[in-house]
Amino acid sequence: MTFNEFNFKETLNQAINDAGFKEPSPVQRDAIPIILEGHDMIGQAQTGTGKTAAFGLPIIQMMEGNRGVEALVIVPTRELAMQVSDELFRFGKTGGFKTATVYGGTPYNRQIGRINQANIIVATPGRLQDLLKSKRITINPKFVVLDEADEMLDMGFLDEIKNIFTFLPADRQTLMFSATMPKQIKILAEQILNSPKSVIITKKERTNTDITQKFYVVADYERDDALLRLIDYKNPNKCIIFCRMKKEVDRLSSYMTSQGFKVAALHGDMEQKQREHTIRSFKQGLVEIFIATDVAARGLDVNDVSHVFNYHMPFDSESYLHRIGRTGRAGNKGEAITLVSPNELRTIKRIEKDVGATLISEVIPTRQEVQSRKDDDLLMKISETEVTPSAIDMVKTLQHDIDIVTIAHLLATMVQNEIGVKGKDIIGLGQKEIELLIERAKNQRGRDRNNSRGRGRSRSRGGSRGRSGGGERSRSGNRGSRNRSN
Repeated sequence: MTFNEFNFKETLNQAINDAGFKEPSPVQRDAIPIILEGHDMIGQAQTGTGKTAAFGLPIIQMMEGNRGVEALVIVPTRELAMQVSDELFRFGKTGGFKTATVYGGTPYNRQIGRINQANIIVATPGRLQDLLKSKRITINPKFVVLDEADEMLDMGFLDEIKNIFTFLPADRQTLMFSATMPKQIKILAEQILNSPKSVIITKKERTNTDITQKFYVVADYERDDALLRLIDYKNPNKCIIFCRMKKEVDRLSSYMTSQGFKVAALHGDMEQKQREHTIRSFKQGLVEIFIATDVAARGLDVNDVSHVFNYHMPFDSESYLHRIGRTGRAGNKGEAITLVSPNELRTIKRIEKDVGATLISEVIPTRQEVQSRKDDDLLMKISETEVTPSAIDMVKTLQHDIDIVTIAHLLATMVQNEIGVKGKDIIGLGQKEIELLIERAKNQRGRDRNNSRGRGRSRSRGGSRGRSGGGERSRSGNRGSRNRSN
């Protein structure tokens, strides 16, 4: 299927081609026809599946362009508001549509001025509610989108969202997107949607097939060395490194800067202007490596990210999906790499089951393997380089004192010194060691299940034997705790 089958107007087709879109993603394929038919809709899909285009393209197709604010998109975070607004602007600019981004931390008057000129508003709940309640703005959008609804619920925005909808016209088309559907989201949907159609991207489709997912088993003290070695080996065009904590982001950012990398950091303690500047620098290619906490996982939308690195395992499967969804976008191939310690292998298996994908186990390349690849790349680059007149003059000058073979050797030495690989030769576990650990983890799960069934039978018989068994289990558990702490 291609985008031509939706019969979009020519200006929109031009925007789609300019964005480099080849064929619709599953959520786009299923949602766009429903929206074009005028139905309310609930879409259950993960970040990175192409949701913005799924609702943005059909809405822009149906917009008239001569009546103020026609579309309102409500999102949970400032970062996501900026990214969605940028994407909708790209889709709409060929048709003359303007967008306004509304979020806290910036002057009211500036935002109100932009709203008065806009056809599309992308807003966070808090600032939008303030503007509506204070009657600083009055809008009558024909299309309303609630994006990342479950995230807004988690952030405590449910009351604000309900209040916002009291200011919106009843005669509207409403779309809701959410990665999960907890009970409160279903209740909210019943209140704000009118006979909605549903689009559900199943677990098999949740993980982008354009993303190759790999993991490397390393000791905790090896994480920095492993990360540098992999970046040296993979040579990513643009990559994101995800950390669990803010202090980890700051430490890793300082460390990688000291190693000569161009990096930028993003976490929740940064001022809004600083965050915007950081994201802009990354999108424009001024920095190659972006180090962030999960605050960026939902909000960062850059189509040319070639690699995502998980410095630590994320806490849950949803976070994992949101992180790796930053790569493999707009039809590009991507690679997601996760560093795990030996005792985290069980978590890998749980995430595989939850997201419906297989993570490939690989071994950190040795220093010699990375050096060989760099040398090969250098030879290829040399063979493809055009000789310049100034280079010829330089060699002629050197030949007065040095023979041509020695000149070549000296220049090659200088270049090789610049691409030398640092660190110890072997980092992390080998493939056989990893396979053995995985097998042990499987056997342990089997023993745990058997022990659980045995304890259940013991309890069902009752009597003092059951209580005695419970006391023994408690003592053995304490021994296990001591061993783990050691």
